[in-house]
Amino acid sequence: MLQPHERSFRSLSAHGFHRVVYRDWGHPESVRVVVCAHGLTRNGRDFDALAAALADRFRVLCPDMPGRGDSQWLANPGDYAFPTYLAALTGMLAHAGVEQVAWVGTSMGGLLGMIMAAQPGSPVTRLVINDIGPTIEPAALARIAGYVGLDPVFDTFPALEAHIREVSAPFGALTDAQWTELARTTSRQTSDGGWHLKYDPGIAVPFRGAAATGGDLWPVWDAVRCPTLLLRGATSDLLSRETAAAMCARGPAPRMIEIPGVGHAPMLLSPEQIAPVAAFLDAG
Repeated sequence: MLQPHERSFRSLSAHGFHRVVYRDWGHPESVRVVVCAHGLTRNGRDFDALAAALADRFRVLCPDMPGRGDSQWLANPGDYAFPTYLAALTGMLAHAGVEQVAWVGTSMGGLLGMIMAAQPGSPVTRLVINDIGPTIEPAALARIAGYVGLDPVFDTFPALEAHIREVSAPFGALTDAQWTELARTTSRQTSDGGWHLKYDPGIAVPFRGAAATGGDLWPVWDAVRCPTLLLRGATSDLLSRETAAAMCARGPAPRMIEIPGVGHAPMLLSPEQIAPVAAFLDAG
């Protein structure tokens, strides 16, 4: 597999500067650039397979959002909010010297792409929304709130992998090698030998508040004008068929592809899931 360059810069939140890490795939001078933004508890390594498939013709930027992966944890957990994330993403584009991008966003990363694409003068020229929408099902938010931020500690890596397989079962029928890789890239071992998930448990603080109050992002969706592709896991509990159908009828009116045998969210690891995304990006 091709190997990316790891880069970092300092971004600013309400309580100070913090280090943001991203992986830069493909040729650094390519004018065709794709940003891949991950979900709530995940990190940019989720897109290794997709980025490797695109790197011969695109430059692909895969950030670890603040508090995830190799990016710095924030001093104040209240800063784990969209203004902080949008500042980090804008800072990444400036650090990478990029003016225009296509966007692939899974779950939270899809919401961030939606918000970026809706702004006047947006750098986003094409948008892939992966299993998220302007309305999020309360049952899915409750399911995620049940495990996010608990900070479990595992004595062995196989025990951690078993946990990843359990809480991420909606990802579908991944291979053993894929599950092991997902566990490896979302875990860290501390000096005492224990295995932890590779994100700040503090991200749960604002998430639980937002989950309790809900939100309406339909005005944001209606402001998106760029070509858009919508992916939905066929058994997703987060993006309902009704919400997906409404998305296809308004705003950017995307084409929708349902991924069979998958809930929230398609992980874009298999050739069958990568192919429609690559075809959409290639058309731009």
